[in-house]
Amino acid sequence: MHESIGDHPLWHISFMPAPFNTVHADTVVITWIGMAIVLIAVGILARAHPVTNLSKRYTFMELIVTAISAQVDTILGKNGVPFVPFIISLFMFIFVLNEIGLFPFVGKSPTADVNTTAALAIFAILLVQGVGIARKGLGYFGHLVVRPLGLGIPLLPIMIIDELARPVTLAMRLFGNIFAGEVLLFVVAAVIAAHLGIISTLANAGPIVIYGFNLIIGAIQALVFTLLTIAYLITPTSDEPH
Repeated sequence: MHESIGDHPLWHISFMPAPFNTVHADTVVITWIGMAIVLIAVGILARAHPVTNLSKRYTFMELIVTAISAQVDTILGKNGVPFVPFIISLFMFIFVLNEIGLFPFVGKSPTADVNTTAALAIFAILLVQGVGIARKGLGYFGHLVVRPLGLGIPLLPIMIIDELARPVTLAMRLFGNIFAGEVLLFVVAAVIAAHLGIISTLANAGPIVIYGFNLIIGAIQALVFTLLTIAYLITPTSDEPH
């Protein structure tokens, strides 16, 4: 029995240069569905304002906003206030993309495709760099030079590598965890379909456990990505000298 994993139906865009002329069609479509879900959910929750009564909808929205705002304020202080809407949107978007693959007939989670996680990571890091340059000019990159200079100059290559590695680690951490959950479901399904006697019988309970595991991991990884993005904003938003 031949099985494959990680395959995607492709769209070919004739006017784009290679390798950008080929995209994963299922990833794009499911990402659009995820965006629609987030926009509709946020719109419904936002309609709870102004407060006329303390509904469950308003309480749920306030819980999310307050929890994330508290994290931003704890890590970034008052300079983090303008980023609260972005951080909330980022968390909700990644959370939905992580979990949408658990629904029947939807397909694979977009974050099980490294193209999606790479795009999210690059966007987050470009935002960090953009904020740093906007606030501090090119002097922002002075944070790469550790003081005293006798120590900072030899360590400069390591600091540059660390800076360049941030989008890579962000992307691969999220992709690896979500993709691993997809692989587990794939393996269990293959074992059940192989009719291996008692092994296949016991494996029938596997999907339920793995679905619960993937649900928890999806939430944790959305939170980790969001918290790391907040942490990376410390240097560009700080009023302290580098």
